[in-house]
Amino acid sequence: MELSLIQKDILITLITLYHQKSSAIKGEGIAEVLKRNPGTVRNQMQALKALGLVDGVPGPKGGYTPTSLAYQELNLKEYEKESNVPISRNGVLNDSVNVSEIDFTTLCHPDLCHAVIKLIGSVKSFEIGDEVTVGPSPVNRLLVKGEVFGKDEVKQCLLITISEIISLPKKQISHYMSSPVFTLNKDDTFSQAISLFSDKKIHGAPVMDGEKMVGIITLSDIAKGIDKAGSLLKKVKEVMTNDVVIVSPNVNLYEVIGRFKEQKIGRVVIIENDKPVGILTQSDVIKVFPAL
Repeated sequence: MELSLIQKDILITLITLYHQKSSAIKGEGIAEVLKRNPGTVRNQMQALKALGLVDGVPGPKGGYTPTSLAYQELNLKEYEKESNVPISRNGVLNDSVNVSEIDFTTLCHPDLCHAVIKLIGSVKSFEIGDEVTVGPSPVNRLLVKGEVFGKDEVKQCLLITISEIISLPKKQISHYMSSPVFTLNKDDTFSQAISLFSDKKIHGAPVMDGEKMVGIITLSDIAKGIDKAGSLLKKVKEVMTNDVVIVSPNVNLYEVIGRFKEQKIGRVVIIENDKPVGILTQSDVIKVFPAL
């Protein structure tokens, strides 16, 4: 069957919202995403219902759901098995669409690199000049950044000029962490901490109470403590950070990278069998992946 452009837009948006919410979608919700009149959407829904592409769900929580024929018509037979590949517009995640393909159309030009981003969902929420970030993709953790210079509302594609392509490291954090871990006791003094930092050429260390980690202290913490107390005999427990961000050595590096920015931290402690076995700092990440 041959669907009109508005019918394809409505159907794609219905499928996208349906898989996000796992419930029937009201026509008003579709109209809001497409920036269309709700009456227009309701009229088109009746036509799509007559074609067997949508089902109506009655009641206060009712709305519309796509049929299996809708997936076939839009060639989305494997949609339910697909992973989510996010896309952000001007730094804000657009959760009404999902990226299905990235086609690189220009690679060999010395100044330009273009790509076509195919969406499951409507391109109407994007404008020329928008900065977009696509990914990371589920397999190779590819991240693509660029600027929209065109869009195809028939094929639901964005044309972008690429500014950056990143492939996030897929190895586990144990491959990148600093090990062994040098620790301090909670009753050690600033002087002892400075000696450890100088001897091991490190800038921070977990603080232990016997076999239990109770905090972390950095060179910056000690400098602030000396400035306030004026003594090297103060104990590290007085200035250590108690809320330590810990991770397993089996976690992938790309999963940890976002924590540095989100939680405004400079390091995480890797714990195995309740004991610190490594430390990963922002400097370690930069060494592995300078583009971040």
